[in-house]
Amino acid sequence: MNIALIAHDVKKELMTQFCIAYVGTLSKHSICATGTTGKIVSEASGLNIQCFLAGEQGGEQQIASRVACNEIDLLLMFGDPLNPRPMDPIEADLLRLCNVHNVPVATNIATAEALIHALERGDLDWRDIVNPKDKPAPAPEEPVV
Repeated sequence: MNIALIAHDVKKELMTQFCIAYVGTLSKHSICATGTTGKIVSEASGLNIQCFLAGEQGGEQQIASRVACNEIDLLLMFGDPLNPRPMDPIEADLLRLCNVHNVPVATNIATAEALIHALERGDLDWRDIVNPKDKPAPAPEEPVV
């Protein structure tokens, strides 16, 4: 499974502690994250994380593009509901894309716990059917002459 992590500044410590608690499960999957979140979580947990740009520099858009291409199977996005940021339209678009592509999303620790246990039990294996990892590359199109 391809798992994406996003955490606002006030939630980075919570995301880090969550990932440390579930390092055994998360280490079995491919993880990507916005830049600062990925760096902090990787250093604290030892997880191998592909880091994109920082959220405010376009990292959330990079993750959104992977969701749009059906390359993300699970999104953990811990935001600060008490202090919305000016980037909230980007996050709304990201959530919309997750709904379009049936990507499970956790926006808080309670839902993240439920999804990580579902992942451990195999309840999310249907994502491998929707998005097989070993699907053949499309054949190149013939040039139009």
